[in-house]
Amino acid sequence: MKILQIFSSEEHIVKACQQGDPKAQRRLYEKYSSKMMAVCYRYTSDEFDAEEVLIQGFMKVFEKVGTFKSEGSFEGWIRRIMVNEALMFLRQKKNFEISYDKILYEPEPEQFKTDLEVQDLLKLIEELPPGYRTVFNLYAIEGYSHAEIAKLLGITESTSKSQLSRARVLLQEKMHKKV
Repeated sequence: MKILQIFSSEEHIVKACQQGDPKAQRRLYEKYSSKMMAVCYRYTSDEFDAEEVLIQGFMKVFEKVGTFKSEGSFEGWIRRIMVNEALMFLRQKKNFEISYDKILYEPEPEQFKTDLEVQDLLKLIEELPPGYRTVFNLYAIEGYSHAEIAKLLGITESTSKSQLSRARVLLQEKMHKKV
């Protein structure tokens, strides 16, 4: 006699969540919460704020799971919700500023090798000003285009590009000091 493991696949978890099954919701949370906490933390740089975003994000996931069409990755779908929740949180907190000044010259980021570990690099990203950090995360880590970032943040594509360039230059300066 075979014992069928409940919620053994992502598809089963999603279907059960769509039916409002609390055990499936718990399983979904257990499966993705640590990854999504890391996403939230990259945007907020504060553990308590990241946890608040995570909770709000999962509430939205459970509320909207019925709209998931099984097109693409479910984890990617959850990640987009978490990123959007983090952006809403930053806007509400009003510590999210992007400078709109015109730039006559943007220095090109310098290419160099470093022995920094991933955790060290994430720590340096965490130290960036919120606007730079947000655009950097969206572009370099999440893979959004400048057009998508502009739409998400209500800025122009050139502002997104400028923020990314400034973030890279600042990161390089911080990496030079670390090396």
